[in-house]
Amino acid sequence: MTTKEWTRAALSHSAFTGISRAHLGALIAELAGPWTARCESALHERRGGQRKQQPGAGPKHDLVFTDRVLVALVHLRTQLPHAALAELYGLERSTITRAIGEIRPLLAERGFAVPGRPGVRLRTPADVFAYAQAEGVKLRIDGTETQVRRPKAHQPGRCAFVSGKKKQNTCKTTTISDGQGRTLWSGADRPGRMHDQTAMRTEGIAEQLRLHPEVKAEVDEGYRGLANEFPDQVSAPPKKPKEDAPLGEQYAWREQRRRQSSERICVEHANADHKQWRPLQRFLGRREHYAATHRAIASLVSDRAAQRASRRKPSTELVLVSSLTC
Repeated sequence: MTTKEWTRAALSHSAFTGISRAHLGALIAELAGPWTARCESALHERRGGQRKQQPGAGPKHDLVFTDRVLVALVHLRTQLPHAALAELYGLERSTITRAIGEIRPLLAERGFAVPGRPGVRLRTPADVFAYAQAEGVKLRIDGTETQVRRPKAHQPGRCAFVSGKKKQNTCKTTTISDGQGRTLWSGADRPGRMHDQTAMRTEGIAEQLRLHPEVKAEVDEGYRGLANEFPDQVSAPPKKPKEDAPLGEQYAWREQRRRQSSERICVEHANADHKQWRPLQRFLGRREHYAATHRAIASLVSDRAAQRASRRKPSTELVLVSSLTC
């Protein structure tokens, strides 16, 4: 086999891509159309008009579409440097960088898989709340942080990424899952200094709770303000009693906190699934690429999580907000 054929066969293993070969084949078929459309759009803009040659004429890509998807997945899974991937394929580093830059946005825009409903994807918090109300799903909401590069000195907003909790430069992302730890949505990417609740409020979660009064959610201490504003919908851990409180009251508080934690732990498991991918353990790329990277990884993780056997039967109708607006 040639170098590219051998590299393609090796990198298609799940140890490099994080997904099975069957999932990889379906993903390539899914992304082929959008990638071709983007390429044609870019060529049309560059030419300033319709093509003058037959389709397929002109110079060929050094890296075919299948290999572009492969290098993007391997980089997302292992954070292998672009130069190392270029050496494996016998190409220039810029070719790998350009390929990853083309595929990563396509993965980020896929949305998140819906358990028991192949072909339906959730892309916005409005979609998630519409799904939760239609299916009677109780949501679990939690934030997670990933260490990122420190901004250069003497730049505006340099302290915005310093997390008061981690004492590091981080980016914060909010994840919503169901009761089985299956990712339904991940986004609201904000600098690490921003509070969890503020990051989610800027995404309009309060408005979604008002529009969907039947939807309930389990949260942690960081979202107590939402629990106070929507006491019938949002459940937060009970407040700690005073030190001089009776012993029975302290035991009751511990038991209530334990039960609430056991209800909410599944979203922690969803975040742990995301953290299995190297870029979300410590992101070494440019900070402006973090949001697309996280959404791309969460989208791939949701595909596998949606295949878990559901403990309940889905309803017969599900209409997403995005489909109505279209």
